[in-house]
Amino acid sequence: MRTRRNTLQTLAAGALSLAAGRALSQDDKGAITVLVGAASSMDFTARLIADQLRDSLGRTAVVQPRLGAGQRLALGDVRRAAPDGRTLLFATSGPFAIFPHIYTKLEYDPAADFTPIAGISSFDVALATGPLTGATDLRQLIEWAKAAKGNAMFGSAPGNGSLSHFVGISVNMATGLQMPHVPYKDSGVGIVDLVSSRLPIMITGLSPLVEMHKAGKIRILAVSGEKRSPLVPEVPTLREAGVNVSSSTSTGVFGPARMPAELVAQLHGALQPMFSNPVIRDKLAGQGMTPWQVTGQQLAASLAEERKRFEGLVKASGYVPEAS
Repeated sequence: MRTRRNTLQTLAAGALSLAAGRALSQDDKGAITVLVGAASSMDFTARLIADQLRDSLGRTAVVQPRLGAGQRLALGDVRRAAPDGRTLLFATSGPFAIFPHIYTKLEYDPAADFTPIAGISSFDVALATGPLTGATDLRQLIEWAKAAKGNAMFGSAPGNGSLSHFVGISVNMATGLQMPHVPYKDSGVGIVDLVSSRLPIMITGLSPLVEMHKAGKIRILAVSGEKRSPLVPEVPTLREAGVNVSSSTSTGVFGPARMPAELVAQLHGALQPMFSNPVIRDKLAGQGMTPWQVTGQQLAASLAEERKRFEGLVKASGYVPEAS
């Protein structure tokens, strides 16, 4: 019985590979769906990816938002899809690197259930304050937070388990603060609270903060990466501002598990013109993203390294894993 089952599994896997192989044919004009589980800049970038696939492959490519559960709904749809190149995922590294350590049970294996195809971008988050604190730099904000004690909370978007959340945790650990966390699913709501003095500190992606920063309604005090952002070159990194924290994240394109190598190579190659197109590079930069041109293998290795890093951070922070 076991031999028969193994034989059937082998035949089924072979059939999937043959079906996927047919997707390489120039005669195949089936539509490609790019699922994206996060809104705002992620949806914007997913549409750039779909346009590039359409231009390179001569096939219809559409973006399908699948919002909810911190991108996990989109991951689930792609995990269950056939490995034929017609269903792809554009996602941040969070579900692959952070979620395995903050949920007691996940419905997917972050390494085994997906095929990394290409890295697309890297990006930082930013720490901003509003009129409530009166701080003009990070040192002043830390002094205010120490004096304010329980009132010195920080908001993050997209909330629990995100890079923004863990940058806030890291700032707490590095400074000895104990700022409570307020999760926001949408950065826009958090920014409104920041401007109206209902929230003293907000940590989220950089691009939604820039307009209000330049208008003087909020102040971005630091970015989380190794380098300053060209969107706000006057703003220091956290390390430059005296807090020994540095953290960035990445985005990539993924397919279901068991995609044939030649199909992965074809899709990877189809995406590469994005990185030499100055218009697309400028559009990514406008969303606070830096182009990150890596192969699927390099993306997988980066995610494995990030997964290990967050394992240590989650344990050190005392974060209590949640039910999935």
